[in-house]
Amino acid sequence: MAPLKVNKILCIGAGYVGGPTCAVIALKCPHITVTIVDLNQARIDAWNSADFALPIYEPGLEDVVRQCRGRNLFFSTDVDKGIREADLIFVSVNTPTKKSGVGAGFAADLNYVELATRQIAAVATSSKIVVEKSTVPCRTAESMRTILEANSKPNCRFDILSNPEFLAEGTAISDLFSPDRVLIGSLQTPEGKAACASLAGVYANWVPENRILTVGLWSSELSKLAANAMLAQRISSVNALSAICEATGANIDEVAHAVGYDSRVGPKFLKASVGFGGSCFQKDILNLVYLSESLHLPEVAAYWRQVVEMNEYQKRRFSKRVVDTLFNTITGKRIAVLGFAFKADTGDTRESAAITLIRDFQSERAFVNIYDPQVSETQIWSDLAEASPTVPAETIKKQVKICGSALEACRDAEAVVIATEWKEFKEIDWKEVYQHMKKPAFVFDGRLLVDAAALTAIGFKVTTIGRPSL
Repeated sequence: MAPLKVNKILCIGAGYVGGPTCAVIALKCPHITVTIVDLNQARIDAWNSADFALPIYEPGLEDVVRQCRGRNLFFSTDVDKGIREADLIFVSVNTPTKKSGVGAGFAADLNYVELATRQIAAVATSSKIVVEKSTVPCRTAESMRTILEANSKPNCRFDILSNPEFLAEGTAISDLFSPDRVLIGSLQTPEGKAACASLAGVYANWVPENRILTVGLWSSELSKLAANAMLAQRISSVNALSAICEATGANIDEVAHAVGYDSRVGPKFLKASVGFGGSCFQKDILNLVYLSESLHLPEVAAYWRQVVEMNEYQKRRFSKRVVDTLFNTITGKRIAVLGFAFKADTGDTRESAAITLIRDFQSERAFVNIYDPQVSETQIWSDLAEASPTVPAETIKKQVKICGSALEACRDAEAVVIATEWKEFKEIDWKEVYQHMKKPAFVFDGRLLVDAAALTAIGFKVTTIGRPSL
């Protein structure tokens, strides 16, 4: 069966995955018209803004959109028109962890995936390739196919593919330009393989053929969860070792460096920190836990659950170390938290360690100054309110101040907590910071970012994760 020639692509969902991915497809495939749709008018307005004030901060993304928007890249809220015209549709909607009902706290909420699938079936008047781009549990494609086939019009055929994203926020554009691999899963039927070849043909415009991997549908879905679970496992492993280092006087940097020299292990994802965050790691592991339990594999579920539990322990351990070091109380003391995004070079705050730390400091009745170069005030207030649902917004705002610079955040503080590894925190004038802080002045480095010896020479009392205090 011959592959379908793809001339028009639609992406349903203009978020962190769909936006950058399809913008790069438009850049690399000028002969293909790419439309990204979303029901959120404000988000689409931002994508279309004259000053390119995009709703997502990602290095290099603005340049890509500038080159393509209005040429072969379009942003719209007209979902139905996009569905009717497209040859290939990416479903890239949010799949958050369920907050209620069966599987609450573990299973992915597939409501948006189902709604998008039903809309495709209701609107499409010609055959389509539908690509599952959202991170989903195993066999979600089967549910999508059932819905599409049950609701399709005569002579409308739908082929389902899985094409999980493996982007790292902060490097998403370079990851898309030169991916380690592009994974495409399909049913192993002639029609499924033809659909797979159609999508592979799109990526082949810039991705070497040996990096385009074609597998079965279920293998593709599980591979995404497995990749994130194993990366998070490495972080939790090195963070567990960081606790031992602090207790014994060892240095986690030196331990990780030595371990990473083993070619079987390698150096990546061996940097200790206050804990991992982001939209994928915790969600995907909990998804894996729920899948294992539903398959009656309790030992497997317990194994993966421990990766998340270690991550939560690391955050609790770090906030307790702050309290212990500040003479066992931070009540009434001012703490400067530098960084609110879950990692540098992104504005994404989902599951950020900073949120947990600040909540812990609030519960100890400390005052908190926050500075992050990319996260908006609106997002910070929203995240803090969600983290402490029983605390009135007025109470939170009495304890927390959002600052316009690192120097402002540190003024009159008794301690500085580095929660995100923004480069500017390494380069700020720490001598000036010291002059305007209360004494003794403490720095707690949760990201192995600053030169502890240099700060100690200035006069700071420095506590670094994975090392004994200086």
